[in-house]
Amino acid sequence: MMNNGDPNSMNVAPLEGIRVLDFSTLLPGPLASLILAEAGAEVIKVERPEVGEDMRAYPPSLDGMGGGFAMLNRGKKAVALDLRNPRAVESLLKLSSSVDIVVEQFRPGVMGRLGLDYEAFRSINPKIIYCSITGYGQTGPLAQVPGHDLNYQAETGLLSLCTGADGAPPLPQALIADIGAGTYPTVVNILLALRRRDRTGEGCFIDIAMAENLFTFMFWGLAMGHGTGRWPQPGKELLTGGSPRYQVYPTKDGRYVAVAALEDKFWQAFCEIAEIPKHLCDDMADPDATAKAVRMAIVGRPASYWERALGMRDTCCSVVRTLQEAVQTAHFAVRDVFSRQVSLPGHVLPALPVPVIPALRVAADNVQAPVVGRDNAML
Repeated sequence: MMNNGDPNSMNVAPLEGIRVLDFSTLLPGPLASLILAEAGAEVIKVERPEVGEDMRAYPPSLDGMGGGFAMLNRGKKAVALDLRNPRAVESLLKLSSSVDIVVEQFRPGVMGRLGLDYEAFRSINPKIIYCSITGYGQTGPLAQVPGHDLNYQAETGLLSLCTGADGAPPLPQALIADIGAGTYPTVVNILLALRRRDRTGEGCFIDIAMAENLFTFMFWGLAMGHGTGRWPQPGKELLTGGSPRYQVYPTKDGRYVAVAALEDKFWQAFCEIAEIPKHLCDDMADPDATAKAVRMAIVGRPASYWERALGMRDTCCSVVRTLQEAVQTAHFAVRDVFSRQVSLPGHVLPALPVPVIPALRVAADNVQAPVVGRDNAML
């Protein structure tokens, strides 16, 4: 149960009564099923016997359980089965009549060889919504090629758009393919499929291809290339380092300021604060000279000065915080971003924030991470 904002009204969580069978591992699928669980779905995680999935062993290890695994699998049930065993497959298919959604993340064909593909589930439960998450989709020349987030960014051109000081693409610190092109499209399509099933009674197969979903993030580059014939050049475009208005500049004390003053009103306010010479505020005349002037201005003072000065005006400029500083920021405390918890043996951690608003998620503030095979009795 949850509160929808009205203290006198209690509503059912939107996905209460929905059962999810989750075969996925690592990040894209588990985060997708976590979002569904936060909205009230019952998620049954299927893992290998004894050791469970690989993410359990990833650092940081907290008394034998990976902290990342605990965050991604908070509140789920866990069964341990050897999927090569026909009896295990039989037990899962028997369960399928009560399952609404299946999520899997193997290469194309693997679930078919195990006898657990869409057709196997659909023959028992025609209303099943079956979602397969892969790097390149179920068909095409790359369908069987293994990969990770970095590979998908490389294959689609996303990685090439920015360059570091040495001219090489920097290593991305955000798993855009896994989350932005994997998890979120999975959740969106599952919810759309549920809505259609409500109206038609029919399930469906969902083919999530992370690589192709990355092209959405490059809408501006596609518009440029397809529309004008000039494709983006690394470090040369508005959002990739080609404009003084959208750059990261060092401060005197080794910190950095992120300048994103794209609109002219923000840019002019920033130039006034940074005391940029008037003739250089026209960054179209000589972008390199303007960028050099901005760099010299910012590097002349410590981050604390810029935090105070920029905080007095609307500039769309920010001092770059460490993750620790960001987590401890008063704004996120007021918003209760890290108020929920996940419990694992010997530890309690703040739960991973997910994009489900409080009015639409389950009310429990402290939920356990699953132990391998804890819920095998339900099979």
